Amino acid sequence: MGRKEKYSNFPDRICQWAILQVIEPYLLNNLTNDTYSAIPGKGIHLVYGRLQHAIQNDVPGTQYCLKIDAKKYYPSIDHNILKGKYRRMFKDSELLWLLDEIIDSTPGEKGIPIGNYLSQYSGNYYLSEFDHWAKEIKLLKYYYRYMDDIVVFHESKEYLHELRKEFDQYFRIKLKLVMKGNWQVFPTFVRGVDFVGYRSFMNYSLLRKTTCKQFKKKMTAINVKRLNHEEMTYSEWCSVNSYKGWLIHCDSYRLSQKYMKPIEQYSVDYYINNIKRKVA
Repeated sequence: MGRKEKYSNFPDRICQWAILQVIEPYLLNNLTNDTYSAIPGKGIHLVYGRLQHAIQNDVPGTQYCLKIDAKKYYPSIDHNILKGKYRRMFKDSELLWLLDEIIDSTPGEKGIPIGNYLSQYSGNYYLSEFDHWAKEIKLLKYYYRYMDDIVVFHESKEYLHELRKEFDQYFRIKLKLVMKGNWQVFPTFVRGVDFVGYRSFMNYSLLRKTTCKQFKKKMTAINVKRLNHEEMTYSEWCSVNSYKGWLIHCDSYRLSQKYMKPIEQYSVDYYINNIKRKVA
């Protein structure tokens, strides 16, 4: 990739950044307290902590879980619906023209680019009205959304099955979205809730299975390099520290002892010899 090609969209990113300096407070104020993802201070570990608090402190009210998400969410966002939502919040014609230009930069009537600076905010805002309906009209006490991944707890399995149908209807009619066919209604404390990278049970939590497999594979490969007296790379050092961040938030003692402890000093040595020394 040449330098010109690499930075060809840089003016667009500046424009989107400038727009967000003005509209971000309005968008954030419109979101519910249980909307997460791409929101300052409201990331994975906040929703994970709140979800755990719910199932640990209200066992009867969280007996069953409904878990849904949208099929191909970003490519399915309807341009006209998104523009209409922005028009209900903003009245400045020049701002709306800029927002229209950004939305229509994706050909066709649907879809916003995942990599665009504004897209994560648009993606959250697109479902904000649905959030308010779920919390204020349906009066759902335990409702959590991380972008298009949605989890709801309730004491009744039958109620959640009916709620799923209402969700599906709302998606199709008001948002022109399709709910994925892999939706689930299940006993919370039997299966555990697989959400934002963790599986949460009543008294403990684990890494998501896919995340755990990736962790084992990467740490094993790094340990092989240690045993062969090869130096780890910066990317591998970052990976080690990233997984440390995941592990401290769940019950991971055995995983840490088996896969992280053997490379702990190896990682520290890399930091001392290749990072701390250069900074100093």
